[in-house]
Parts: sequence; C-alpha cells; structure tokens
Amino acid sequence: MALPSPSAVQVPWRNLSSEELEKQYSPSRWVIRMKPEEVVGNFVQIGSQATQKARATRRNQLDVPYGDGVGEKMDIYFPDEDSQGEMGGAGGVPWRQPGVRLTSAPCRVTAFPLFLFLHGGYWQSGSKDESAFMVNPLTAQGIAVVVVAYDIAPKGTLDQMVDQVTHSVVFLQRRYPSNKGVYLCGHSAGAHLAAMVLLASWTKHGVTPNLQGFLLVSGIYDLEPLISTSQNDPLHMTLEDAQRNSPQRQLEVAPARPVAPACPVLVLVGQHDSPEFHRQSKEFCETLCRVGWKASFQQLRGVDHFDIIENLTREDDVLTQIILKTIFQKL
Repeated sequence: MALPSPSAVQVPWRNLSSEELEKQYSPSRWVIRMKPEEVVGNFVQIGSQATQKARATRRNQLDVPYGDGVGEKMDIYFPDEDSQGEMGGAGGVPWRQPGVRLTSAPCRVTAFPLFLFLHGGYWQSGSKDESAFMVNPLTAQGIAVVVVAYDIAPKGTLDQMVDQVTHSVVFLQRRYPSNKGVYLCGHSAGAHLAAMVLLASWTKHGVTPNLQGFLLVSGIYDLEPLISTSQNDPLHMTLEDAQRNSPQRQLEVAPARPVAPACPVLVLVGQHDSPEFHRQSKEFCETLCRVGWKASFQQLRGVDHFDIIENLTREDDVLTQIILKTIFQKL
C-alpha cells in the first residue's frame, strides 16, 4: 500500500516541469569543468585507472563472493604490512575461498577498520571494477577497503540491491569479527543503498555489524521524483517501489533506532550538484537528526557530482581527509 504523499508545499519538486525535473536529476548537466557528454566517460576512465593501480600495488582479494548470486562479489584491498592491522580470516587464520583471485598472501589478522564503498550509476551502471578511487590513500593509513558489487538494473531490482548490500555488511562482520569498525560509504545511487542499511533489521541476520560511521555522498533519499524521469526506464519503478525503497520516507513513517547512538552519519554534497540533490541531502540529514541519529550535513566547495569522488585518489583531498578523520576519531 502506497504511503500518503506529502503536500506540494513540502515537496517542491512537484511544482517542476517534466523538463526541469529531468535536468535536476541529470548530474552531468550541472558540471561546469567540461562538456556534459564527456563527464561520465572521464569518470569511468579515472576510476578504471585507479582500480588498475590499486590491484597492481596493493595486496588484495578480488571477486570474493559474499552471497550465492553471480553478481554478489566484492574486492578487498588490504593495508600496507607496516600500517595498522594485518590481514587474514576470522580468528587469525589466513583464508582463501575457491575461485577467489589472491594477490600476495594475507598475513595474520589483528584488527583494522573496514571501509565499504558502494558505487553509483543510478542503479543501472557502474562497477566495482572501476570504483577503487580511494584504495591507495586509505590502505596506506591502515584501513582495509572493500568495494562491493551488486546486481544493477535491469537484472537487479531495487529490493534485491538493498538486500545484497545489507548482506555484504553481514558477510564482512562475520569474516572479520575483530574489526575496528565498519564504515559504510556510498556515492549517488550507492549513497541511497548505504542509507537503506540504516533501516536494516540485524536480528534476522543473526549478527549486529560493528557500524561506526556512514558517509553518504551526493545521494538520493526520496526516489519518487525519479519515477517520471528517463532514469526510471530500466528500473521500472512504481510508486510503491519508490516509497518502500526511500529511506527519507521510511524514516518519516517508522523511524529506525540508531545502531549506536554515537555512530555518525555524514551527508555530503558537492557545490555543483543540482539544487534537488542539495535539497534531498539537507532534508535527509534533518530527518536523521530528528529521529535520533548523530547526523551532519556538509557541502564540499569547488566539486561536482563526479569529481567529489574522482579526487579520492589523493590523500590531500578534502573528502579523503574527512574519511580519515571520521575513522581515526573513533579509534
């Protein structure tokens, strides 16, 4: 059953023409540093190069299955041997699963922070194979980085994607029970999926992950505005689908209790994201605060929907520093 729709006063997007709504939810049209048609290709190229470098220079395990589905894989990048923590399986035993490619044998495990990244692409494009932007700067500081794949549309539905990313968190908590905190970060559609993890019922999974922070970057938290846009063509999202998978709407009608009262949720947006992305981020942050989460909103100056993530290849990047500060303040 569909949830009651808020009034037009509360949802200004209802007053937009179909053309303006399409523009608001087309991030490349708000980029000022290059032509819109060049933006996505440039983003993929930078991500692919960063991933190739990470795989060549960092100890890793690629295509680790976290579920039974063909698309349920993750890449795990281990910290430098001389940084905080050493890698291995649960209980300190080095592990390797059948069919998993291993680059350099992992050492015995102590404890380390886990940074999970969920890529964007409007739930219909993107890949873990082009999303390891932040691996080198974070692993150099003793953080294990996990880039998670999920079944994008049209193969996967929103409900399936939410289930998959939730299961990936459960899998890692079971695999590394002595971790120093799980930090979940998502970009764009990935930020939406990370936000949906806030609503997870961990009781049914039999494990409560050691979630210590969320970083939601340029995300969408109310999916209803997308129904009439071209972004919905491969998703075939109905109103009920959108409302069921909108963390903004779900928190309004059935507030989820914070996993841990001190678990911070950082809601971030680029200066050159569209006004609708800004509105969604601000309103979601306000809702989180209202229902008891420790949430904060921040606009990052000088960046757009794409280079806010592209710049994570640099240790001196503002968002990289925010990530490091978030993790190490909790340790």
